[in-house]
Amino acid sequence: MNPKETWKVGVLFSTLGVTSIIEQSQRNGALLAIDEINGNGGVLGKEIEPVCYDPGSVVKKYGEFAEKLILEDKISVIFGCYMSSSRKEVLPIVERRNALFFYPTLYEGFEYSPNVMYGGATPNQNSVPLANYLMENHGKRIFFVGSDYIYPRESNRVMRNVLRQGGGEVVGEEYVPLNAGASRFKSILAKIAETKPDVVFSTVVGQNCIDFYTTYFEAIGSGLEHPIASLTTNEAEIAEIGVDASAGHITAAPYFSSIRSEANKRFIESYKQKFGTIMDVTSCCEAAYCQVHMFARALEDCGELDTDALREALLGMTFQAPQGEVKIDPENNHTYLQSRIGVVNKSGEFKIKSKVRHMIKPDPYLVNPEIDDWSLRSQKIGET
Repeated sequence: MNPKETWKVGVLFSTLGVTSIIEQSQRNGALLAIDEINGNGGVLGKEIEPVCYDPGSVVKKYGEFAEKLILEDKISVIFGCYMSSSRKEVLPIVERRNALFFYPTLYEGFEYSPNVMYGGATPNQNSVPLANYLMENHGKRIFFVGSDYIYPRESNRVMRNVLRQGGGEVVGEEYVPLNAGASRFKSILAKIAETKPDVVFSTVVGQNCIDFYTTYFEAIGSGLEHPIASLTTNEAEIAEIGVDASAGHITAAPYFSSIRSEANKRFIESYKQKFGTIMDVTSCCEAAYCQVHMFARALEDCGELDTDALREALLGMTFQAPQGEVKIDPENNHTYLQSRIGVVNKSGEFKIKSKVRHMIKPDPYLVNPEIDDWSLRSQKIGET
């Protein structure tokens, strides 16, 4: 074997554009895992070599770069994408070319592809626990605000159905373009002030997320009295929003950087050593990190970059992740994940208020969407 040979993989995250704040953290998580694997001798004596392209948050470019990776770079394994719209650009390409695509992002569910490994939370792992927490702790009148693309609209459809099961009510629903500025939220904030919901549920992403939270703070007040709940607002956005405007707001996710465990401590220390900060460590970053490590284990098992062989090695695989144990479900290519509710404290850090006692089986089609299922397995955690 030629010692200069490498295992080439594609890395397809944006470092520019409206979603770069989160995709940069995903890119970092993937590259960190590659560094760790290569530092331990690589896989079967060969290093993993990332071939990176930056789509600049332009949806069509994700598909174009995926095609380039497969046809020109001769790469059959790709890690990438944040938005569902960009995933759907890549999906038909990897299916047509029989490549393997690792998608490390929460999403709206209702999809399956044999060519995709889904590493983020599905609605039963985040929407259901969040709806339950909100109605138990804040009230049942919810106002939806989202970015105008696939994920927010589909996520809100799911959340609306889940809320109805618990007697909740959606009192308003508004969407903004991905490139909307802060001024675009003025009329929406007026409607929120008029309807006085118990909680605002946000699926606003990218730079818009920062604009929304800061203008919300100016117009409505502190999240300590008037919280915004989200599935998409993570540590990277909170760092940009600032402590005053972020305190009290709520996120449901499998992972928070504040988790106290030896596995997370090692992950955080390794990340800080490579990138100099942990302010942008998010659940999507952790998912990308875990997917690369699981890919490397599968590659070691099968010894080749063959999509069918890698899939066979991945299905059913477990991994001790920073969030806790995770597992790739052999029934649907999605991932068993932990589930937690975090609230931003006055120091700008997520404090975990509630969590599930064990990883939750992914149910991407919400076959069993009963809201009480999650609450029966959850436990409240006091502020520490």
